Amino acid sequence: MLLSRSIRRQHALSAVNHLSKPFPPLYVSPRRHQSDHKKPRLPHEGTWAVSGIPNLLSRDAFDLAWTQYQGYIISKLNQLTSDIPNRFTDTKALLLEYARDAEKASLFNHASMAHNNHLFFVGIANKPISIPESLLNEINTSFSSIDSLRATFIATADAMFGPGFVWLIKKNNPIGSSGGPKLSILTTYLAGSPYPGAHFRRQQVDMATTDNGIRAGDSPSHYAARQYGLQNAGSFGNYSKGVRFVAPGGQDLEVLMCVSTWQHTWLRDYGFDGKRRYLESWWRMIDWENVHRLMGDEKIK
Repeated sequence: MLLSRSIRRQHALSAVNHLSKPFPPLYVSPRRHQSDHKKPRLPHEGTWAVSGIPNLLSRDAFDLAWTQYQGYIISKLNQLTSDIPNRFTDTKALLLEYARDAEKASLFNHASMAHNNHLFFVGIANKPISIPESLLNEINTSFSSIDSLRATFIATADAMFGPGFVWLIKKNNPIGSSGGPKLSILTTYLAGSPYPGAHFRRQQVDMATTDNGIRAGDSPSHYAARQYGLQNAGSFGNYSKGVRFVAPGGQDLEVLMCVSTWQHTWLRDYGFDGKRRYLESWWRMIDWENVHRLMGDEKIK
């Protein structure tokens, strides 16, 4: 019995020590064609590569979660897009294009994950940043207070059993709609995408067993036009060229920020029971100025 307890203690110590050891490289930068997808450079990447993200991720954790992982995802994406005509399209356009193509599921996963992970790291500041007043007013309108948003956001992410992302989104209300709260929280699992164009099969019927006219390779606008006879006409109004069609019952939206709940992001620095501490640390380092910019017309590609 004593021997058994000793062995269990040794196994536990071994698991803890394993987390403190450097991870072997997941990704070594290959030679690329000039037009291949490349790992984006973050605003503070040079500093973070040397010192880590202050008060959030160590140098080694940042290297694993961004430098190695994002590089690996981009490398795989280049392999998966080598034989398609639009291989050099940005990651958001790729994930929307292939979201419903079963034969390109791996391409969608890698494009979506590259996009999501990039948006996560772009949304982190190098030091705590105050929330712009107009953004704070919008948060107070949608969530009653910044404290309420923080508590709900962190609780939602902490409750996710498995990897994914939690998003703050801005809802684009349809023309003529009185609207409601503009901001909302949304969750996606694994490499899932928050964009309505990537969830066009989310209908009131099982689209896997019901033929509602969806064809492989359809874009959301093509499907909407064929299924509902929608045509563009004029420059203004519900049928103008500027209107964006989404799946029936879907919500047109913009993403403002997200947090990654993938274990490789936080496990190294925070341990098995440290997910909530990681989320609380992340909240203190949100780049609220970037969130404010994304409330306008700027988009992350």
